[in-house]
Amino acid sequence: MAITKPSSGPDPILLTLFANRFMSVAEAMGRSLQQTSISTNIKERLDFSCALFAPDGDLVANAPFIPIHLGSMSFAVKYQMKLHGKDLKDGDVLMTNSPHAGGSHLPDITIITPVFDKGTNEIIFFTASRGHHADIGGILPGSMPPTSVNIFEEGAEIVSLKIVDDSVFDKKGLYEYMVEKPAQYPGSSGCRNIKDVESDLKAQIAANHKGVQLIRAIVDDYSLETVQEYMYHIRTNAENSVRRLLRDVAKRSGTNVLSAVDYLDDGTPIQLKVDINEEEGSAVLDFEGTGCEVRGNLNSPISVVHSAVIYCMRAMLNVDIPLNAGCLVPIEIKIPKKSLLSPSRTAAVCGGNVLTSQRIVDVVLKAFHACAASQGCTNNVTFGTGGKDKNGVAIAGWGYYETIAGGSGAGSGWHGTSGVHTHITNTRIGDVEILERRYPVLMHRFGLRPGSAGKGKWNGGDGVIREFEVMQGMQVSILSERRTRAPYGMAGGEPAMMGRNTWIKQRRMEDGDIPEETSKEDLGPRHINIGGKATVFMGKGDRLLIETPGGGGWGKPDEGQLETAEEHKHAWEVRGSFAERAAAQAGF
Repeated sequence: MAITKPSSGPDPILLTLFANRFMSVAEAMGRSLQQTSISTNIKERLDFSCALFAPDGDLVANAPFIPIHLGSMSFAVKYQMKLHGKDLKDGDVLMTNSPHAGGSHLPDITIITPVFDKGTNEIIFFTASRGHHADIGGILPGSMPPTSVNIFEEGAEIVSLKIVDDSVFDKKGLYEYMVEKPAQYPGSSGCRNIKDVESDLKAQIAANHKGVQLIRAIVDDYSLETVQEYMYHIRTNAENSVRRLLRDVAKRSGTNVLSAVDYLDDGTPIQLKVDINEEEGSAVLDFEGTGCEVRGNLNSPISVVHSAVIYCMRAMLNVDIPLNAGCLVPIEIKIPKKSLLSPSRTAAVCGGNVLTSQRIVDVVLKAFHACAASQGCTNNVTFGTGGKDKNGVAIAGWGYYETIAGGSGAGSGWHGTSGVHTHITNTRIGDVEILERRYPVLMHRFGLRPGSAGKGKWNGGDGVIREFEVMQGMQVSILSERRTRAPYGMAGGEPAMMGRNTWIKQRRMEDGDIPEETSKEDLGPRHINIGGKATVFMGKGDRLLIETPGGGGWGKPDEGQLETAEEHKHAWEVRGSFAERAAAQAGF
């Protein structure tokens, strides 16, 4: 359905009301998804997003979920619209995860439901949800292989599947895409736990349906014309807010041209030049000079680049508006072809979504002189069992995935925060009690990493230490950054400490770790730095010690301030099953 621009200005009260009504739809979808899912990744870690989209595929509103999902989901909706055209009907639900089709990386599966007008039978909105599924096949459990060099090694890729066709769930098609097709690639397996994935996908479908019901209720209350008129006003409000921001930045900086560069751990540059048109309140963000596509998995799909940019624009706004497509209207993004920000279709991308995206955010915020670098990493840990053995025989198994917090960067007037997920992630970490109950691991340490923050007039936040022991043999992988290049400080502030990943390996005779004349007790375990990206088979009793980066400091400290700097004050929220159950009940 075409959207007609309103002829008159918005009523400010109705503008606020509709902004919150649209956000409440996404929030209700999120509550439904959390409560009906079964995986640790979605139910406890909250690694999912829900949003509402216009009939042209533009983002209308979302709740505060995962920024990297929300900016790129619009690409997925628009791709499916182009692919299916007018073939969609009421009762259809689409499934996709391909980076070529607007996806971020393969574990993030997007479910899209069109909302039809009951009278005209035209599409008036889309509801969509994207969730990270802990295993979708590939060469390693967890489907985030640190060693992947092409997309086939990372699991099932789905450009488009009508997972629900005319209200009928396609279980056979799901099994084919998730289990059979990924296993056809040498060394790769299909989904190791299809029952959990199927259940969570059904939870996403149900969440979308909840959104359909709620948006139809709003249309019934106010009429379709009024609802879509204020949908346009909300986008225009976001556009005008970004235009004011750009004008203010040019005025404060004393220049219309901003630039910044930062590097991945392998030395690949991400370079940005910002050219602001102060009169129009617009800007061109040109990533010319960014490194070429890499052989590993740090390549970042174009949709992820746009997600990082729209997040930065929204984060720098000091106004309370929903993140929506209007934030990007004044922005033109130029991405050089054949760069790691515009990779080829078969390039590996699982790290680009979670690591390169963080560096893009660092570079944008550095160019705008907004704050010092945060940890610049999500410290992705996966472990599990199953897959193909050395003879190519498929073995049933499972996979677990989590991201680990670090320190956030300081800014002009504030200290960074310690032990938080920063920027594009916004997920929780797996609760220790749930982790130990559901998986054969034992947590030895989990706390802040003192001294890891960058010092300055305003100090960055500290990273964290997380050390766990595996209680049975399993494959353990780490995919991380900021292990060779520290998070930068700004305005004279100091950089933060880099991260480190250490395998504490028990000595075993079969591994050749114990000389015949020496006892195991005399030597103690080996401490092995495995680098930023590695996968190892750990035996029973082995541990993985992860020390995450801190955030950079802001401003040159006054003399003696390094010793007397105000300590971080930690405000601990009430946590645990009873508190969260009470909060969930209050939400209803």
